[in-house]
Amino acid sequence: MPQLPFNVWLLTLVQSLAMCSAPLVVFVGGLVGAELASSSALATLPVALLVIGTSSSTLIVSWSSQRWGRKRVFQGGALLAALGSLVCAFALLILSFEAFCFGVLLLGGSLAVVQQYRFAAMESVPSIKAPQAASCVLLGGLVSAILGPQLVTWGDSVSNLSLIQESTLQSLPLNQLESANLKAFCYGFVLLAIIQVVAFVMLNRFQNQSSQQATSHGEARPLKEIAKHPLFILAILSAALGYVIMSFIMTATPMSMHLHHGHSLEDTKWVIQSHILAMFLPSLFSGWLISRFGAPKLIIAGCLIMFGCIAVSYSQHALLNYWLALILLGIGWNFLFVSGTVLLPESYQDNEKYKVQACNDFSVFGAQSIASLSAGWVLLNLGWDNLVLICIPMIILLQLALFNSSRSSNTPDSVQT
Repeated sequence: MPQLPFNVWLLTLVQSLAMCSAPLVVFVGGLVGAELASSSALATLPVALLVIGTSSSTLIVSWSSQRWGRKRVFQGGALLAALGSLVCAFALLILSFEAFCFGVLLLGGSLAVVQQYRFAAMESVPSIKAPQAASCVLLGGLVSAILGPQLVTWGDSVSNLSLIQESTLQSLPLNQLESANLKAFCYGFVLLAIIQVVAFVMLNRFQNQSSQQATSHGEARPLKEIAKHPLFILAILSAALGYVIMSFIMTATPMSMHLHHGHSLEDTKWVIQSHILAMFLPSLFSGWLISRFGAPKLIIAGCLIMFGCIAVSYSQHALLNYWLALILLGIGWNFLFVSGTVLLPESYQDNEKYKVQACNDFSVFGAQSIASLSAGWVLLNLGWDNLVLICIPMIILLQLALFNSSRSSNTPDSVQT
């Protein structure tokens, strides 16, 4: 990584904590749903609500950032995450699926704030360093990929402490949770709340600042006009379809592995952790690849990797297949999401950034929420093989958008860095 300002490294560190809620919910959401939901078709609802909470909050997050500055909004997001974590813990304590879903919805809202970290990082550097700044912040996901699911293991250790077993907590229905691992999940969310408070404190060091990208003093264009630009369309589709395919397959993986094909909970956790690591580890070099070869070429690479994921997923249901497929899924997502993120600022002026960023995130996470919500139904009714095949038309659509962008005389073949 090149030399980057303090803001970028701070956001990277905070993201490693703030993002823990995502892998934790992905790991336990379907399992909690399978245990507590009134219908098996609702098992993946918590994971879907995490994304719905994100997509439904993007507009208010962007408006709030413009009105009060990113620092206050970032700290508010950390507090919202702490509250959502405690609601989830309490919901598991009282065995309430509805309350758990509400807590996850709050966590999703906090993730809408975290998604703005990458834009804040790019605004903290000259445009030539924007790809490196965006990918650097995403590196925080490496820590969250391990730390998020690990909270369940630590929660299990905490719940088994003799001090707690002999406390007045015995009067609460914790004993009812033990057989389904919900007890460990409960304490895991308590630990998540503590982590979010730490993130809130760290954000005191964040400094609001104006974008260092090239600015325009002209009149801001209406969003309708901006949305017609092929580069804007390509940027949104790259990030959105990358997220849709990733979420569609990832959401269904714990249920398919653990409940349908008999893989252990530990193996399932290992696959999910490996997947999330694969999502963020390429950030070590994806920013450099964009600077060297251009975002469109990285989009092509991401599409090819996604095709590989589908082929491996479709071939067998063995543990190695799940693991390799989810690794490829993570790498493909990183290439598509980082490319879309870096392309987006090329389509707007500085005085248009908040509304364009809000439109981008609303589109990306709105589409992802539909994918997450439908994953459980598709898995139950069509099976794993058909679920992964559904992703093929999405990859083809992205390739068509890339072809259209390359033909446009107003669209550069690569990001000018």
